[in-house]
Amino acid sequence: MNSTLIQMTLLMACGAGWRILKPGGLKAEQTRLVLTTVVYYLLLPAMVLEVLWTADIGVHSLQYTLLGVASISFAIVCIWLVGALFRFEHRRLGAMVLAAAFPNVTYLGLPVLEQTFGSWARSVAIQIDLFATAPFLFTVGILLVRHYGEDKSESPKSVIAFLNAPPFWAAGLAVLLNINHVVAPDWLTGVLQKLAGAVVPLMLFSLGLALSWTAVRVRNIPYVMPVIVIKMLLMPLFALLLMSQLSITGDYRAAAVLDIAMPSMVLGIVFCDRYHLDSSLYAMAVTVTTALSLITLPLWHGLLMKSFT
Repeated sequence: MNSTLIQMTLLMACGAGWRILKPGGLKAEQTRLVLTTVVYYLLLPAMVLEVLWTADIGVHSLQYTLLGVASISFAIVCIWLVGALFRFEHRRLGAMVLAAAFPNVTYLGLPVLEQTFGSWARSVAIQIDLFATAPFLFTVGILLVRHYGEDKSESPKSVIAFLNAPPFWAAGLAVLLNINHVVAPDWLTGVLQKLAGAVVPLMLFSLGLALSWTAVRVRNIPYVMPVIVIKMLLMPLFALLLMSQLSITGDYRAAAVLDIAMPSMVLGIVFCDRYHLDSSLYAMAVTVTTALSLITLPLWHGLLMKSFT
């Protein structure tokens, strides 16, 4: 696990270095926009298609959905109670909800799981993302940020518009081919594998581009602290207890819970900007939880190995 995190850290450090040096005059925001667009519209759908086409999809897939939705709901309730107790301002509380409840199950979770457990773990990360985290984010999550923020658009998008996206098209096609036992031709498998191979390094490099220590502010510490406790401790602990009651066994259990233990997702900054939440607070939460994950993830991995093996 430590060797895996060292590799992950170095790849993220390359992105952080790019943010500082700006090679070719390209700013981090410009570079990240191009890379994440390529990943989202081409490389990630190729990986989803390749992985889910041959994955073992069944009752356990529903359990991944239950794990993800229940864990996120638990975190939302926890951070809402904290906000109600201390009467946090709505725009801050909305950012805290996103940061505490929604883990970075793909951009960091997928490479960590793959490097830690093997290529089979990609299926776990993808199923938790596409069958639980993303649908929950783009439905309940959007409703929450609309409540705590401001939606000044003339025609707000439907909360189910997320289904009209390449990763979900690829997932739907892959599941259809999978359940009908269609065998992929070798040439197509080769193409998909080559495209999928670029996902992990580009995801980690893009994550490094997104991290900025300039976002760290002393005034935000009281708001980030409960996010850290819920995101890095209580949420994975809840997932661990819930997973022990499900029929998924062995390393699959450990991989699923470790995915829930990931730091705050980067995508939330888009929602903070879109709905006028506290973007600087959210950016600090992402940076701090990602840095702390280099310590907490090995601890959770060790605990999970003892608990589920």
